[in-house]
Amino acid sequence: MATPLADRLRPQKIEDIVGQKHLLGEGMPLRNIIESGICPNLIFYGPSGTGKTTLARIIAKMTDKKLHHLNGTNASTADIRDIVSELDTFAAPNGILLYLDEIQYFNKRQQQSLLEYIESGKITLIASTTENPYFYIYSAVLSRCTVFEFKSVEPADVVPAVIRGFKFLEEELGAKITFEESVPEHIAAASGGDVRKALNFTELSVLAAKPDKNGERNITLEQIGSLTAKNTFRYDKFGDEHYDILSAFQKSMRGSDPDAALHYLARLLEAGDMPSAIRRLLVCACEDVGLAYPNIIPIVKSACDIALQVGMPEARIPLGDAVVLVATSPKSNTAHLALDCALEDVRSGNYGRIPRTLQNKHFDGEDNATPGQFYKYPHDYPNRWVSQQYLPDAIKDKKYYTFGENKTESASREYWKKIKGE
Repeated sequence: MATPLADRLRPQKIEDIVGQKHLLGEGMPLRNIIESGICPNLIFYGPSGTGKTTLARIIAKMTDKKLHHLNGTNASTADIRDIVSELDTFAAPNGILLYLDEIQYFNKRQQQSLLEYIESGKITLIASTTENPYFYIYSAVLSRCTVFEFKSVEPADVVPAVIRGFKFLEEELGAKITFEESVPEHIAAASGGDVRKALNFTELSVLAAKPDKNGERNITLEQIGSLTAKNTFRYDKFGDEHYDILSAFQKSMRGSDPDAALHYLARLLEAGDMPSAIRRLLVCACEDVGLAYPNIIPIVKSACDIALQVGMPEARIPLGDAVVLVATSPKSNTAHLALDCALEDVRSGNYGRIPRTLQNKHFDGEDNATPGQFYKYPHDYPNRWVSQQYLPDAIKDKKYYTFGENKTESASREYWKKIKGE
């Protein structure tokens, strides 16, 4: 049992791969390509433990090509040269299938060293990555490959693999293994869509169970809970999952769903990424609530300051309060949309000279026929307002801001309509 259970139980046929029915089900494009016997260059994109390596091995076997497996984290250009040296020799009579795991760690030069061979067909490349290939794989390589996305495996699809793992270990150990009814479901749910992790939990649970006097091992739900308590969460602070969770967190607050917002906050806190949660929370208070409830901005800022001061686990309390407050508050993005429009004008050069009435007081030139600033001080007029031009002449009639329909902005609109006699 030196190698992990996931490797000892690795499927040998497409039919045995867990999940990925959208790719490998009967009649699906990738399944048809593989069964044609002619394999193009492929890129497998998706989280770990979803069958990418397993499928590459099956493809190599079905196409009768010699399989070379490199990992982008430690492979070098020299490794590629060693593989190339086998081309057109008895070592690889039917060609080579290179499975390059974690290709995102290969730099541009390393990736480009493959171009000549994958374009000629001497090497068939199957690359895998857990990151978005359109961001991490160079276009010259990407244009010569077809991308297929692997998805996290649903718990219901993982359960049969867990049960198969228990049966395999039972035969391997030569001892009976029993488990409480909900154990496979709990392991499947705790694996986070990673079949490899699920089988690791399965093996650990058997090793952790003390045999009785007859050598029988009984797996309880309590034992499984202690094994999976801190090992269930998939999170890469610098990967796609990080940005997906942050995006879902902010969009849930914006969409006024406190339950979803709290769920994503919990995932961020459990991953130890409180700074990212705080940043998105502050942005959301300003961007999505904004003028509908202006006082929320200092309130959320205070909650975030408290969280940073007390640290975890107590930080979850003010952050939970703030997230629910943002999610359940009325929403308005009128102010920042108005500013974006103004920025667009400034960046495009659509502006003019500041009106003389608003300029800092300075000397009028001799060519000015009507010297003087003529600024009207609003506090000298009824209701502290007087009509005068503030925008430059070139855009004097421009309207950036429109009052929102929420209670706060509606009240402001009615106030100014009355003051301005509109």
